[in-house]
Amino acid sequence: MKLGLLFAMAAELHAMPGLKELEPFETISGIPFFQVAPNIIACAAGIGKVNAAMGAQLLCAHFKVDLMVNSGVAGCAEDLPTGTMVVVSDFVQHDMDTSLIGDEVGFVSTVNCVSFPTYKPERTQAMLKSLGIDTHMGRTATGDWFSTGNDRGKWICDTFKPLLLEMEGCAGAQVAMRNNVPFIAVKSVSDRLFSTAQSDEYFDFPKAMEQLGAVMLPLALELQKVGL
Repeated sequence: MKLGLLFAMAAELHAMPGLKELEPFETISGIPFFQVAPNIIACAAGIGKVNAAMGAQLLCAHFKVDLMVNSGVAGCAEDLPTGTMVVVSDFVQHDMDTSLIGDEVGFVSTVNCVSFPTYKPERTQAMLKSLGIDTHMGRTATGDWFSTGNDRGKWICDTFKPLLLEMEGCAGAQVAMRNNVPFIAVKSVSDRLFSTAQSDEYFDFPKAMEQLGAVMLPLALELQKVGL
């Protein structure tokens, strides 16, 4: 089984043990792709939904992966410590709004849904548990906005009830859905939206990166072994 790992930042990818100096084997449309293990390809697509969608589509159409795993750091709407691992149950796109014409906020008309569930999240959580990694599970809200605990952040949390907020995952989930590729997501908490120390947490999140790196390759190898 061929796996595709979708990251935003190269630092997230390079946090995997032994891969700090790994060079890309191919760059397409400015996106570097890395061979992290046999039949496991990772990309650092860039920050934001457009970049994530480009990376996801290339993993599906060019590299023809059988399963896509999105990973990265994310802000937390609750009081989970930095470095906490979260298996995403589903994604929503908080900056999609055609409510003026009667749609529910977050409704994506092309695929006619608001929520984009991930593939077998309970199984993913159990796999991580078997690897000695405790996780939380919850919804993630995606949008092209660095989330903070201001009025907009409060509105997103009240409207969508997410555990995490970030800038890429729902784009990857939508692309995977349209390509009929199962999609999994695991995130590491980098900062807390409603903490007075949010900016300090975000700019000092080596623990989040360390936790993320320790998780992703063992999980990918386990997924590859177990299959769909």
